[in-house]
Amino acid sequence: MQLVSIDGRIRALDGPIDAPGTGAIDLAALTGLPSGACRFLGAHGVEAARDKIGRATDIMPIAGVQFDPPIPKPQMIWAVGLNYREHAAEVGRDVPTAPTLFSKSPGTLIGHEVPIVIPPHVAQPDYEGEVAVVIGRLARDVSERDALDYVAGVTCAHDVSSRDHQFTTGQFTWSKSFDTFCPLGPVLVTIDEVDVSDLPIETRLNGEVVQSSNTRELVFSIPTLVSWISQGTTLLPGDLILTGTPSGVGAGRTPPRWLLDGDVVEITVGGVGTLRNRVVRSAG
Repeated sequence: MQLVSIDGRIRALDGPIDAPGTGAIDLAALTGLPSGACRFLGAHGVEAARDKIGRATDIMPIAGVQFDPPIPKPQMIWAVGLNYREHAAEVGRDVPTAPTLFSKSPGTLIGHEVPIVIPPHVAQPDYEGEVAVVIGRLARDVSERDALDYVAGVTCAHDVSSRDHQFTTGQFTWSKSFDTFCPLGPVLVTIDEVDVSDLPIETRLNGEVVQSSNTRELVFSIPTLVSWISQGTTLLPGDLILTGTPSGVGAGRTPPRWLLDGDVVEITVGGVGTLRNRVVRSAG
């Protein structure tokens, strides 16, 4: 199932996102469950919708519709640094022996085709394409074996980063938490439709491939990350885990390649789709 959020209501697509005539089914109207993505997932909404989806009548055309992030208001965004070996090497760091965690503000989230706005004080904005995991039900102290039972699905994410602030202060969270610095989407694909251990990921900058890898190359797998983070920490439905970026980031190039006004960044995850956002340099 492909889930989207439009005007604060969670919906399921009845066809490919880019196909003419595809519509979005209002899952709250269909099931009688809450319309917000986090509460819908927490009420086991995906399971409830599957039994009724064929009888849906409240379907809106999506042509020309603006998508919100699939999870517009999560309580928490966890992110993982240096989780691809080649990325650790390109930035001169050792491969970690335990997950390197930081957080991003939920206020960073924007949807598909919404501009990334670079503040005037950011001189070195960088791209990081990632696979994002969405938690589907309350999880605490879960095992790696059972971890995927707590995952609703996956989507595409862009961990936009201000390298000048990150490298000067050493503070990952602040330098990656400016408004619009976490595009997400366009759809959330439920866990039953993807193999999270074998997801190709590609980032394109103005059409040029700058990152290309696969979740097979993760240092810490998605089940490992879910289990690790849940140890003593309660994950709630809708919480996000950004699983790390492959090599090829702007900071790892010679010379460095920073995002410029008018750049278009596309992040494609196999079996999920393509997240596309234009870069806008704020005038200040």
